[in-house]
Amino acid sequence: LKVLSHIDSILRSPRAPPLIYRHSKGTVQNCRKENGQGCGFEHLPLTIEMWADQLMALKDLHKSLRKLSLELVPWHTAEPQDNRESIRVEDLQFTVDAILEEIENKEKNIQTPSLPTLFAIVSHFQKLFDVNSLNGVYPRMNEVYTKLGEMTNAMRNLHELLELDSSAPPTVVVDTVGKLCDIINENVTKQVQQLLGTQDIHSIISKLEEHECFFPPFQALIQDLLSLLEISNLDDILPAVRKLK
Repeated sequence: LKVLSHIDSILRSPRAPPLIYRHSKGTVQNCRKENGQGCGFEHLPLTIEMWADQLMALKDLHKSLRKLSLELVPWHTAEPQDNRESIRVEDLQFTVDAILEEIENKEKNIQTPSLPTLFAIVSHFQKLFDVNSLNGVYPRMNEVYTKLGEMTNAMRNLHELLELDSSAPPTVVVDTVGKLCDIINENVTKQVQQLLGTQDIHSIISKLEEHECFFPPFQALIQDLLSLLEISNLDDILPAVRKLK
């Protein structure tokens, strides 16, 4: 009866798992049966058997975690506890925490480049942009950034002026500008031909040669008239000559 009273006090404790506590059919003093049946403890043997199985499985789980720990954290110096009679949940939690900490450290190391990687990046930049010393890396970076901004703005303006889609590659922009230049050159040629009144290139050359022969004497004559008439404007030549009549 004393043992049953002790068990009853443990089961009714706030720390007792709900699984093992069931409302008794009577007080401990009213229990008459030798094995405690009828006092609410009938299910305890099955529960204790289940706990025994879980404790054995806990030991196997600890062995598996130890193997995993040796693979992931081989430098961990914790004493092996496989020979202990009982394995605590704290032991398993300690091993899991050590593994998780190692995984987190590896993720951080992956995100942070190593010194050889950074050195290789700087060396590659020096080769690409012809930088002879480390002191020239930052100025060249600023220069490249400025030039890139200017080219980006220029390409954006060209896309808008040429009414091209913003995703059009630079080759499309260059081809479009080339076509416009061809159209402009063709129009200029037509305008020159219309101005000179001929469609033949040899006639254009002849016209230019005639102009070259005629214009210098004509210019000299006009300059002499302006000087003799003491005027400076071509429009005043005719009125001045009429006055001399």
